[in-house]
Amino acid sequence: MGQQNPTVMISLGGNAISPKNESGTIDEQFAHTRESLTAVMGFVKRRYNICISHGNGPQVGAELQRNELTQDVIPPLPLGVLVANTQGAIGYMIQQSLQNALYTEDANREVVSIISQVKVDKDDPALKEPRKYIGKSYNKKIAHELAEKHGWIVKEQESNIWRRVVPSPKPLYIFNGKSIKHLVNYGTIVIAGGGGGIPSYNDKDGILHGLDGVIDKDYSAALLGRIIRADELFMITDVDNVYLNYNKENQKRLEHCTVSEAEKFLEEGHFGVGSMEPKIKSAIYFLEHYGKKVVLTSLKKLEDALKGNSGTTITKD
Repeated sequence: MGQQNPTVMISLGGNAISPKNESGTIDEQFAHTRESLTAVMGFVKRRYNICISHGNGPQVGAELQRNELTQDVIPPLPLGVLVANTQGAIGYMIQQSLQNALYTEDANREVVSIISQVKVDKDDPALKEPRKYIGKSYNKKIAHELAEKHGWIVKEQESNIWRRVVPSPKPLYIFNGKSIKHLVNYGTIVIAGGGGGIPSYNDKDGILHGLDGVIDKDYSAALLGRIIRADELFMITDVDNVYLNYNKENQKRLEHCTVSEAEKFLEEGHFGVGSMEPKIKSAIYFLEHYGKKVVLTSLKKLEDALKGNSGTTITKD
């Protein structure tokens, strides 16, 4: 392992670990994590240098709900701390599952998890306009009942699928990026930027503070991919491919496109604001700054996508 090997940034969706249609018990989450890492082992076998980030939407939503249910007994924690908690918990599940998978392959590589803070603008307008989906999915009636009971803001993510939304500021800088790059180049598999990172800002005296919000993990993955000079970015989500005219009669699977074509599709409104749009924008950012290839696919199609036979691939013009 080392700098001569290709480097991949892997963005693993939070729903891959805790699917929308499950209760999200820890046993279920461990089972899905092991399944996820079995698929990711394809990169190990191909001798990639690897950095993994992950979503935390379902998990941080559950943490917030625990806060609300127990706030009369236990002092509640701010959202930034809950992001840190889920980074640690999901990082532990990924780290243990990957270490076990490496052991069975007799691969002599270490895995480390880093609690990542990400710099944002404390005056980012997004902090006043919640748009990031977290927590479980509900129908309209139950979602609005919970919103009234707990003071949530809820929005429709897909047809009759409603979820809670929280602020999602734009990531500007990832702390410890140089250390992450050094470890990745050495051959260590690094888990970083979990849940998009903990939103943080510097005050006028340069002192670092956390704030409440959840950063989009794909934006952070693209930024981290730039920092570690990754050649490829794989976004693992709950669909096998990107689609044009998604969920319409004229739906069309997109197998390959260039950055300029992706920008055109964005302008034409093909991608959902809370679902595929941030992934496409993240892909464009990654390719404009260093990366050579972005692949979007599902876990079950990851091995085929590694061979170039599945998923949606975006490349430079």
